[in-house]
Amino acid sequence: MKKLYEIIKPHQILLLLLDIVVVNGAYYLSMFLHRQFSFNWDIFVFLSRRIVFVTIIYIALFLIRRLYSNMWKYMGFYELINAVISAGVGTALCWICDYVGMKICQATGSERLFATMPIAVYVDAFMFICFFSVGVRTMYKAYNALKADSKRRRKDANKRIMIIGAGDMGNSVLFEMSLTGYKSGTPVVIVDDDSAKKNMRVRGIPVAGKIVDIPSLVKKYDVNEIIYCIPTASPERRKEIFEIAMSTGCTLKRAPNIDELGAEGKVEVDKIKKVDVLDLLSRPEVKLDPDVCKYVTGETVLVTGGGGSIGSELCRQIARYNPEKIVIFDIYENNAFTLKNSLDRQYHGAPQIEIRIGSVRELRRLKEIFEEFQPSSVFHAAAHKHVPLMEDSPYEAVKNNILGTYNTAWCANEYGVKNFVLLSTDKAVNPTNVMGATKRVCEIVVQHFSKISKGTKFAAVRFGNVLGSNGSVIPIFKEQLEQGGPITVTHPDITRYFMTIPEASQLVVQAGGLAKGGEIFVLDMGEPVKIVTLAENLIRLSGFEPYKDIEIQFTGLRPGEKLYEELSLEEELDERKKTGNDKIFVTKPLEIDDEQLEKDIKAIADLQPEEVRTYLKRLVPNYRGK
Repeated sequence: MKKLYEIIKPHQILLLLLDIVVVNGAYYLSMFLHRQFSFNWDIFVFLSRRIVFVTIIYIALFLIRRLYSNMWKYMGFYELINAVISAGVGTALCWICDYVGMKICQATGSERLFATMPIAVYVDAFMFICFFSVGVRTMYKAYNALKADSKRRRKDANKRIMIIGAGDMGNSVLFEMSLTGYKSGTPVVIVDDDSAKKNMRVRGIPVAGKIVDIPSLVKKYDVNEIIYCIPTASPERRKEIFEIAMSTGCTLKRAPNIDELGAEGKVEVDKIKKVDVLDLLSRPEVKLDPDVCKYVTGETVLVTGGGGSIGSELCRQIARYNPEKIVIFDIYENNAFTLKNSLDRQYHGAPQIEIRIGSVRELRRLKEIFEEFQPSSVFHAAAHKHVPLMEDSPYEAVKNNILGTYNTAWCANEYGVKNFVLLSTDKAVNPTNVMGATKRVCEIVVQHFSKISKGTKFAAVRFGNVLGSNGSVIPIFKEQLEQGGPITVTHPDITRYFMTIPEASQLVVQAGGLAKGGEIFVLDMGEPVKIVTLAENLIRLSGFEPYKDIEIQFTGLRPGEKLYEELSLEEELDERKKTGNDKIFVTKPLEIDDEQLEKDIKAIADLQPEEVRTYLKRLVPNYRGK
């Protein structure tokens, strides 16, 4: 059994005692004023007889209305109205008790122990109760606010914070920070481009200038952290603001986006994150046509490599369109298990998430999966993707990428799958490495099955580097940064196309709905980005100066690595066309020798590791590997 003091808090008892004094004292004060400041013994005795039922009525109402359970330091409009209603109902009940008591005394002819008072006395008493009872609670809230404000204004506060944006989001961030006692830092200044807000204050913090004034205001107010709070700004404008803020050397954070807000649209302090390199990609939001993606609605969808960084995001995007079942097929069980738990928590079993462990190299295992689930759509994301590793283990790349794709496509055709989508890469274009060459063969395999299949629509989606995926440069850079540097870049001029994992996955799902059969879809990757620029921005976002605080070292191109990537073959460019989505292009299938391809696939079983590069050059004549 819990001890009494664990159930009833000391401050609740104090409030209750104060309320007893207030509700009774209000009638004494009201009568005193009504009698024009004269007060005799008979009136005092009369009011004293009422103390018991007045106390019971008001305190019972306050308990029923949970006035002692509210956290008054967070008092708002609801709590205020609740207290006023409780006082009003209590006053009305007191008048009823006085009236009934008076009538009983009259009927019995007994001494007039009770009587009604003038209505003005009840009205004044109600006003005094509201004033003092709510006032006590307001004073408690003000005390906590002043205590937090005092802490915020201490000169030795750990962080001095600038807020970018004096709108609703900026106000919400300041409010949430105040609720936590400014443990995360001290807001000292706000900037906003709205001239009407200049020299105004938001929760006591001055709006001291515009966004262009950030560098000078950082120095003036001794700021060491900046929080971006303009969720409605365009990607281009957001990038400009970030670059201005980064130039100050301050740690840069951002408030959550609209879709990241907590319950009831409130900002949660723990969702104020450091600005990531991903936030610096000036790319408009992907707008999908929901109708195009309805091909997965109510269906069973198989995702090979579903536990990987891209495969798992594919599962999340597919789940948005209400499939009946998603089958995660992967050789590594831990990531698949984590993904299933995440999707089950979010969707509560609809769609149903199934995990099956196995390798796409094994045709027998794939047959078991297709036999069990009979999927209508297959997204083939399973592959070896690390360029340097595949240079050292080329035969593994051939078996996993080429043979794995062939096996999965064969099963899709054999079991009557409606849609088959291969995830390819820009490294398949004029490949200089084993991984890229194998993925180009995978594209050819998909086009081969598109020609021979009678019911399955086969397509491939080709895109560049995905920021944040396993093996991408960003996690490597972050790890090097945590160790104090240096950050290593292979070449000062190396460039890559980049997009985020969600963006790539959304476009892949969309491309699957646009497929007619045999296409290679090419995603619009925007402008190529210098890898060294990514490294420099990451260092600045962490509050350091590139080449001064953190060194960047150039290590030289790795085996099979190109200075720049291409998204289309030269012979594809003439036939490259836009689709219904302006971020997805489609290329015309090239002519292939289907009979020879079948022989080449069968030859993999007898292929010797030292023959792999010769084998790839035969299948991909423009492969320029060593």
